[in-house]
Amino acid sequence: VQLVESGGGLVQPGGSLRLSCAASGFPFSIYSMAWYRQAPGKEREWVGDINSDGDNTHCRNSVKDRFTISRDNAKNTVWLQMNSLKPEDTAVYYCYAQRGSISYWGKGTLVTVSS
Repeated sequence: VQLVESGGGLVQPGGSLRLSCAASGFPFSIYSMAWYRQAPGKEREWVGDINSDGDNTHCRNSVKDRFTISRDNAKNTVWLQMNSLKPEDTAVYYCYAQRGSISYWGKGTLVTVSS
């Protein structure tokens, strides 16, 4: 099983990034997917999730007007589109797959928002 995040990097405040998570080794299309993040010195927190069909998403209040989650089950990929980035969005972003009691984590990709 692999979840491989990509797309992180350094971006100025107000900028955008699109994170990708490529999945393999499990039946991606029947798993709900989520993004989490962990800022330096803080606990990991839920960012948002998407159901297996891709027709229902949720995001935390602090990002819901700026971030969008989507997926393509044919490509075994989930994305996190992040717009209007703020310094407080700086964190390692993790991809998470879950179905019932089974879950998998990616290793994360670093997003730094700074001028």
